[in-house]
Amino acid sequence: MERTQHIHEGRNIKRFREMLGMKQEALAFELGEDWTQKKVSQLEAKEKIEADILEQIAKILNVTPEAIQRFNEEAAINIISSNLYDNSGCVNYNFNPIDKLIEVYEENKKLYEQLLNAEKEKITYLEQLLNSKN
Repeated sequence: MERTQHIHEGRNIKRFREMLGMKQEALAFELGEDWTQKKVSQLEAKEKIEADILEQIAKILNVTPEAIQRFNEEAAINIISSNLYDNSGCVNYNFNPIDKLIEVYEENKKLYEQLLNAEKEKITYLEQLLNSKN
C-alpha cells in the first residue's frame, strides 16, 4: 500500500521563514499593509495556500512556490541523516597548515620589503626636494 505524502504548505512557509531568521511581523510587513503578525500566523496554520499569496511569499522568502508546495520535512531529514554518515557532505582540505603558515609569513615579508622600499624612495625624494630648495 502506497503512502501519500501529506504536505502542509502553511507549515512549510513557517519553516522557510524560520530558516531565514525572519519573524512573522517582518513577513507581514513585506506582504503589505493589509497583513499583520496574526494574519501570518493564521496563514501558517493553513494546509493549502492560495496561489497568488503563495507566489508573493515565495518571492519574499527567495524560494520558488514549488519549493514550499513540495517541501517534505521527513524527506529532508532522511537526506540530511544519510549524508551525515557517508562523508559526501564533508570537506577535505589537502594542504599542510604549517606550509600555509610559512606561505603567509613569506607574503608578509615581501609586503614589508615593498613598504620599506617605498619609504626609502619617499625619503630620497624628500631629500632631493630639500636640496633643490637650498
